[in-house]
Amino acid sequence: MTERTFDPLRALATLNRHGVRYVLIGGFAGKLHGSPILTVDIDICYGRDPTNIELLVDALRDLHPTLRGAPADSPFRLDAMTIRNGDAFTFVTDAGDLDILGTPTGTRGYDELARTAVRMDLGDVTVDVASLDDLIAMKRAAGRPRDRAHLEVLAALRDEIDRRALG
Repeated sequence: MTERTFDPLRALATLNRHGVRYVLIGGFAGKLHGSPILTVDIDICYGRDPTNIELLVDALRDLHPTLRGAPADSPFRLDAMTIRNGDAFTFVTDAGDLDILGTPTGTRGYDELARTAVRMDLGDVTVDVASLDDLIAMKRAAGRPRDRAHLEVLAALRDEIDRRALG
């Protein structure tokens, strides 16, 4: 069995280098807020305007994506039209699994999440991370069994942060 690469900083640095407007969401975002749950993929919510989609496509090309879970011979063309016509894509890339979502469940998309995102420095990479409250709202809206489990952890984390703030 081939071991898969997971290099989130490389993926995020590639998005940044291309000037893609995105907010980090999902398990890695939760981890950056203090969640103990491990994750092996990166999830982003990207701006759906035409310019940003072009930048996203250019960044993705640098990461050599293939569709995750699709047969190897699936016809897939990575271009702006494909991304515009879809909303969510799951890729395997040179930097690991990368999921891109234009409108994550429980949100209205990038602009909404960007308003409350927290800017975090991860060494050489700076990234906008969805707020803990937005992560909780997305997990609550998704409602899958694994999301409910993560929701419990994120809610406990929110409670702990609130307790610390009250002193």
